Amino acid sequence: MSTILLEICAGSITSCLAAQEGGAHRVEFCDNLLEGGTTPSFGQIAVARERLWIGLNVIIRPRGGDFLYTDLEYEVMQRDIIACKKLGVDGVVIGILTADGDVDIARCKALVEQATPMHVTFHRAFDVARDPFKALEDVIATGCKRLLSSGQAATATAGAALLKELQQVAGERLVVMPGAGVRSNNIAELVATTGCVEFHTSARLPFASQMRYSNPNVHMGIPGQDEYALVETNADLVKEILGKL
Repeated sequence: MSTILLEICAGSITSCLAAQEGGAHRVEFCDNLLEGGTTPSFGQIAVARERLWIGLNVIIRPRGGDFLYTDLEYEVMQRDIIACKKLGVDGVVIGILTADGDVDIARCKALVEQATPMHVTFHRAFDVARDPFKALEDVIATGCKRLLSSGQAATATAGAALLKELQQVAGERLVVMPGAGVRSNNIAELVATTGCVEFHTSARLPFASQMRYSNPNVHMGIPGQDEYALVETNADLVKEILGKL
């Protein structure tokens, strides 16, 4: 039996349940995946916790864009962590940088302490930090137990060499979890080349809206977006990825 753990980035309750059906070990629950993921609503988290028996991590990110947050945004993050703890979430996913591109150790450490006993993952804010090895030590200093990263590249495959180095340097202090572009056709190679034991993917496929009527003259999303197409985690695709391990 494989010792590799698969985490699914789920953008909806539907995707959370598909991840579970497919055999995933844990979900990272996010809203607004087109923005890189933001914190889901209290209601979504509550329903996910009631329906999932696998691990449930929730991203704590008040908006898209950069990872430099105002005091007001930081307060929102604190409140969201409190809400997750009350709902019985297993872990939260955070990431705050300074204006100079370093990990904001003080703020992240305070969030980690507030999140206890939930475990904490540092997300791909790491991938836009200025110095990956300094950032690695800083993430460890915050008390985070896991790092989601593409190896500061567009995909984990492109960043595989750095991911291997990061895992070797981190050792037992931190789990380095490759994510971004992890697919059934490359996960076995990523396992072999990085030496990592946890991997992150969305395993999503598009499916058509059930709307019989659509108004072609009104658009509410970003230009060019098909508002009547849904993209969700697919249970069979999760199974396919796990079958490659």
